[in-house]
Amino acid sequence: MGAPFPSPDALLDFVGQFHDPTCWEDRPPEKKAWVPPESEGLQALDAVNRELVARGADRSVTLATIDHDGTIIEAHKRDATVAYEGTRGFQPLVAVWAEQQLVVSDEFRDGNVAGGEDPLTSVKRAFANLPPWVVERRFRADSAAYYTPLLKYLVSEKIGFAISADMSKELRACCVAVPAETWTSLDTREREQVDMAEVEFTPGDWPRDAQPLRYIALRFTPLQCELFENRSVSYHAVVTNRDGLDAAEVVRWHRQKAGTIEHVHRVLKDELGAGVLPSGRFGANAAWFRINALTFNVLTVLKRRALPDRFRDARPKRLRYELFTLPGEIVVHQSRLSVRVPVGDERLREIVAARQRLLGLHDARGEE
Repeated sequence: MGAPFPSPDALLDFVGQFHDPTCWEDRPPEKKAWVPPESEGLQALDAVNRELVARGADRSVTLATIDHDGTIIEAHKRDATVAYEGTRGFQPLVAVWAEQQLVVSDEFRDGNVAGGEDPLTSVKRAFANLPPWVVERRFRADSAAYYTPLLKYLVSEKIGFAISADMSKELRACCVAVPAETWTSLDTREREQVDMAEVEFTPGDWPRDAQPLRYIALRFTPLQCELFENRSVSYHAVVTNRDGLDAAEVVRWHRQKAGTIEHVHRVLKDELGAGVLPSGRFGANAAWFRINALTFNVLTVLKRRALPDRFRDARPKRLRYELFTLPGEIVVHQSRLSVRVPVGDERLREIVAARQRLLGLHDARGEE
């Protein structure tokens, strides 16, 4: 490291510097759920992450699919608010570049700020943080992103998307009215049959002169009655502007977001430090969460640019066990300093090669 680790108090003082009380001065008195503007320090951290993404991403990948979702972090700070499910804490939004497994942006929020409260600002930042060589952009999200200004933005920017639609009374009526012969099978699960059908639907706030969107209805039918559970047919829907895929391909592509964004949430909160917030100050906790996102990205770059392929999907626990906590004995012999590590020759060659690749990344940075 080149320096001793700072004390916990020093670290707390450091993240505390990212809190700026003046950011809350413009809060409307009647607004209980509100997202403050970021302090200069938080904006600087975002710039650091943007640079990390640009330097660590594979330049041959010109497609960027942004998976966007919020996650609840339980906290019992004095100012923590209650989220929609009853948990007290905070509810940050996270945007992940699926092809690269990199967090491109985050937006820290109070727990009472719903995911559907202006997701457009967060999504715009995510796409703005992509490196310039990305030429094709796509977007996936759940129903919290079913927000008319966001849909208009995605259409105007020619960004292909698939988003879970809010099941309004009008949309549900369209789903129920689909003739039985129109439904086609998508999945047969252990407890239910999933069918799909495209429906003609235009929400009331969608401009009449705008391009109509595709709505794909999903019908979930229980395969048998259950003793203590009253389950009936239920409906979901996915809205998309992608015309090059059939309905089944759109639904399956949309489902793939669960393997990226939910994985990132789990690693951030359960294997890194984002699940335990250090302070009662909003800005300090926002900085802590963003530092954890930076850590996630550093590990991703390490796995994909330096380590052997077998570590490509390794989680932090495995990296700690196999790499970060290896004991070593420092030996001085004939004025030569060396380190003995308890691994075989193959593992040792992997470690040396990884170090050389990291040095190569550092040298390439100096040439830019």
